[in-house]
Amino acid sequence: MKKLVFVCIFALVSILTNAQETSLEWHTDVKKAVQLSQKENKPLFLFFTGSDWCGWCIRLQKEVFFQPEFVTWAKENVILVELDFPRRKALAPEVQQTNNQLMQLFGVRGYPTVWFVKATEKEGKINFEKLGSTGYVAGGPAAWLTGANQIIKK
Repeated sequence: MKKLVFVCIFALVSILTNAQETSLEWHTDVKKAVQLSQKENKPLFLFFTGSDWCGWCIRLQKEVFFQPEFVTWAKENVILVELDFPRRKALAPEVQQTNNQLMQLFGVRGYPTVWFVKATEKEGKINFEKLGSTGYVAGGPAAWLTGANQIIKK
């Protein structure tokens, strides 16, 4: 019985440790993300998504964003920002307004769209330098990250 309890506890600790290593922080507050981007000298990764209805967005997350290779890469290279346009859940009005403004600024016409940008804040205004954009790319994390690295290494 003691061995069974020990094995169960060990398995639970392993699962929790693995979950912590594979989790990412997706920001929804753009101003805070910009500050973090400047502090860590990393570009912003703006993910325009329809989280609860867009099949390609869900597929991109499942095939790439939820994979360990992407998690490791993202932690080292970018500050993640989710700009969501859901249909079945409500966003806070200020988040919705910011998301809409950024969608217009970046000319997003479909989902998923990912923009890589460098952001600077001057006199309370945020300026974005566009590095490049992408969307769904077949081939899993390796194919997707190859394109992403080409964009951020410019």
